Amino acid sequence: MHVVTEGPLGWSAVAVARRLGLPVTSGFHTNFDRYSVHYGIGWLRPAVAAYLRSLHRRTCATMVPTEALAADLAGEGIPGVCVVGRGVDTELFDPQRRSRELREAWGVGEGGLACLYVGRLAPEKNLDVSCLAFESIRAVRPDARMVWVGDGPAAARLRRERPDDRYAGTRTGADLAAHYASADLFLFGSLTETYGNVVAEAMASGLAVTAYRSAAAAELIDDGFSGRAVPPGDESAFCRAALGLALDDALRRAVGLRARLDMEARGWPAVVERFEGVLRQAASPAA
Repeated sequence: MHVVTEGPLGWSAVAVARRLGLPVTSGFHTNFDRYSVHYGIGWLRPAVAAYLRSLHRRTCATMVPTEALAADLAGEGIPGVCVVGRGVDTELFDPQRRSRELREAWGVGEGGLACLYVGRLAPEKNLDVSCLAFESIRAVRPDARMVWVGDGPAAARLRRERPDDRYAGTRTGADLAAHYASADLFLFGSLTETYGNVVAEAMASGLAVTAYRSAAAAELIDDGFSGRAVPPGDESAFCRAALGLALDDALRRAVGLRARLDMEARGWPAVVERFEGVLRQAASPAA
């Protein structure tokens, strides 16, 4: 049995598997303890962290997407942490899906600049730093437009405070891929990700990404070469990095091209093979 949800359902599944004598593995997907700070219940963070550690200690192996997260969990006493990684669908997320019609709907011509955010519109995503970076860009590039793809509890506030931005709502499949490919610069300021699939998807779509050096960005971005990954929490550095890419069209395109080339080597088959290997080991008589 492999458990991918860490709430009460996941706890029950682990308990049943152990009672039946089934080998059980788990995946660490969400930093719920960090999220608590953004919803006014930060005082619960130690209890949430203790709950997560207890859950994963009861499984044969805990799969994580990055080396940094593996080191963190191992340091907290969770045994059997395995880095499996994450892949990206490079056939779906492809620069060839760029749409002139979509850009025109955003009010952006081919010579304009479309800045993009994709993900949940929620406090834990640190949306304000993306807003700050975009405002610094728009001050020198009035042709720039900010496009938000996703929904969540912060959507109403954004629409109220930023009526000139474009709001695409939730998008999936080829429609989502077209939104990525039709933009020029990806602004992602989250500091609570265990990975952050959107960073890999944006890079595969040929976008220059500005993000904090954590989770997927730390693993995937070669700073200054295939994107910009700045010190976590340094808002000034984030804005400077985004502005530098916004003002240099040739550099931004070159960075996006190198990001795409890097992602072409990160398809799903190798990730699936590592995942299967962990399952086989957990199900072996020795385990």
